[in-house]
Amino acid sequence: MSRYILILILFVCSMVSHAQDTSKAYRNTVAGSYNFWFYRPEEDESDGVHRPLLIFLHGASLCGTDLNKVKKYGPMEALKRGRAIDCYVLAPQNPGGAWKPEKIMKLIEWAEANFHIDSDRIYCYGMSLGGYGTLDMCATYPDRIAAGMAMCGGATVKDLSGLSRIPMWIVHGTADTAVPVSASDRVVEAIKKTGDESRLIYTRMPGINHGRLARLFYCYQTYDWMFSHSLKDEDRPINRDFEITPQLLQNAYHDLGRNANFASYD
Repeated sequence: MSRYILILILFVCSMVSHAQDTSKAYRNTVAGSYNFWFYRPEEDESDGVHRPLLIFLHGASLCGTDLNKVKKYGPMEALKRGRAIDCYVLAPQNPGGAWKPEKIMKLIEWAEANFHIDSDRIYCYGMSLGGYGTLDMCATYPDRIAAGMAMCGGATVKDLSGLSRIPMWIVHGTADTAVPVSASDRVVEAIKKTGDESRLIYTRMPGINHGRLARLFYCYQTYDWMFSHSLKDEDRPINRDFEITPQLLQNAYHDLGRNANFASYD
């Protein structure tokens, strides 16, 4: 039995190393923008397939100049734990202050110029300060982002009308003491005032605190939902086949063993 356990451990370690090997830190690469991590699937060089691009915007605690902090939580850490995500991942680091949509767009343009990006399937998600950044980004570039998910955030841009044109999932816990749920409530009200809330899902979670929502980065449903949208979709309807529940958050880590492509993690 011990031999099989050893083989399993080696297999898991091999999967983890693959995720790390295809992640690269870029500093001072894109003028007027952020330093960032970029992940590409290991098959990228051989199959030539155009894949989605996922933009991850972190929260205030990861701001600074140490890029390794960006791997503390989010998709880069989820990949390390064994979450298979068949897309490119771009994870910039904000040195401080609000996220700037124009700077993020420069990174997207860099990625499109250098990798096989499916420009109809670019997604943005983040939590806390990154939730603010996600909503600002989606409001500013609704015709470039296929779908967005903002967790425990809000918005700083004045014109939020663009959010009515993009499939948008906003999630916030009512027990959040870091960013009050009223910050998301205001965004939702702004979307409703446009007269079109057909592309909005607002999950207001009773009793859920700020940090709990970080578990969504490890749920396969998060990625399945985002990747189900494309700019090519007629009228860009939102997919309502998924649900975020306290039980989903509870099982987020255990669920990494969903199929043979995932490594188990406890």
